[in-house]
Amino acid sequence: MIIQTIDTTPFSGQKPGTSGLRKKVTEFAQPHYLANFVACIFAAVKPAEGFAGKTLVLGGDGRYFNPEALQIILKMAAAQGFARVLLAQNGILSTPAASHLIRLNQAFGGLVLSASHNEGGPNGDFGIKFNCANGGPAPEKITDAIYALTTSITSYQIMDAPDVDPSQLGRQFVGEMVVEVIDSVVDYVALMEQLFDFEALRGLFASGFTMKFDAMSAVTGPYAHAIFENALGAPLGTVLNGKPLPDFGGHHPDPNIVHAKALYDLMMSEHAPDFGAASDGDGDRNLIIGKGMFVAPSDSLALLAANATCAPAYAKGLAGVARSMPTSMAVDRVAEKLGVPCFETPTGWKFFGNLLDAGQITFCGEESAGASSDHIREKDGLWAVLLWLSILAVRRQSVRDIVLAHWAIYGQNYYTRHDYEAVDTQAANQVMQHIESQFSALVGQQFGSLTVSAADNFSYHDSIDGSVSHNQGLRIAFECGSRIVYRLSGTGTSGATIRIYIERFESTQNQARHNLETQAALADLIALARQFSNIQALTGRAEPSAIT
Repeated sequence: MIIQTIDTTPFSGQKPGTSGLRKKVTEFAQPHYLANFVACIFAAVKPAEGFAGKTLVLGGDGRYFNPEALQIILKMAAAQGFARVLLAQNGILSTPAASHLIRLNQAFGGLVLSASHNEGGPNGDFGIKFNCANGGPAPEKITDAIYALTTSITSYQIMDAPDVDPSQLGRQFVGEMVVEVIDSVVDYVALMEQLFDFEALRGLFASGFTMKFDAMSAVTGPYAHAIFENALGAPLGTVLNGKPLPDFGGHHPDPNIVHAKALYDLMMSEHAPDFGAASDGDGDRNLIIGKGMFVAPSDSLALLAANATCAPAYAKGLAGVARSMPTSMAVDRVAEKLGVPCFETPTGWKFFGNLLDAGQITFCGEESAGASSDHIREKDGLWAVLLWLSILAVRRQSVRDIVLAHWAIYGQNYYTRHDYEAVDTQAANQVMQHIESQFSALVGQQFGSLTVSAADNFSYHDSIDGSVSHNQGLRIAFECGSRIVYRLSGTGTSGATIRIYIERFESTQNQARHNLETQAALADLIALARQFSNIQALTGRAEPSAIT
């Protein structure tokens, strides 16, 4: 086998974040584009002694261009001297399963081919990210190094070798490098069996409990079939859209009530099963819906923390919890009642990873439908579903009754997110600058019954690694415990997305305001959020692209 050195040119594209580089398929499919980026990843993470004797985990969500990308990466890994690659069969590997495989096999790291919840297909999105030896996303110092290398790369190495057959379990070779094609579902299911009482969950389904899980034609289908229908005995047909497809069957694989509308409509109908759930493109997000009751992601995190001891793995309680700054403060009151710390971090799972590695937290979550625990270093959609099933099996109440009982103890956080997608980047920055310029004038002002108590640009000092992250989102807080948060998101592939998070807390004493429709309950705060931002004048957008 011959190692080829391919001349290329720098391609300084968007700076990758902890979620990796996401671009349109048409960009990644250009000659040398993917190979350039992979070469920059390898150069950024290469230890002084090289990759000899080291193992790499590889797989993705099965989206368009994954098969071609797998072959390129395998041949480049061989040229770099890796000893072994653990390749998921057919390249199908969820993000949480990748994190587990890295940790289980003490691998050097892993490459995950996914653009998460973004659309797939030949005109859709593609993505790639590197996960470190702890199973978590690469920290900023690595993504900064990758970006710097993309501005100066002039060549890369790749082995001239035949393609590997990713459908064939067992050992194959690329040069001297072993490619071990594995069934990634088996190890993940075994991990879930360690965390949850599968016998009790089998009993739940045997009692007549009904459920629908929408895999959205994405990566969790094989895992969901194996867990719910095979291991737990749920009827065939419990899993919907269970076959991963390169274009996700035309779905937008984002598990929210907009893109999982068919499931939502079913759960709100007279034919609703007891429980509904969904996961996204790469399997790290979750949607939870009871019969006639949607559970907002922030509420779900709080409920999971409050009921953690329903699962054997957490029977002794939690060391602590963490939430991203834009996530509602519902979990804060649970932590206070449990007597454990609650950490507020920037958006990005790497911040949770540091706290998890240090043993300071057990649960963590983000408002964008991500939650997980210390079993891996990524968010985990199926884990959240299984913990919900464990709560239902122990409490033997409906989702609605469990949620209402929780609000009666902790109060209710009305919460919504308004997304303005694909906004011109310059206009989006102007919006943020306009908001921040008003901070000193806003504090102390009264708007109807709402008085601004504080306003800031959130910064985070990581007590574990000493790093400081600035400009993580703009916060406007009110004396009543309500708040508005503005943040620019980097998960899209064109323009910028402005996310506005709006939250109102209603105490247990104010029962008259419970069970209102969310947007109605937040109407005055929504109006203020638009007023403070001047978003229509600066962007031309009269309404958000999506409301969740």
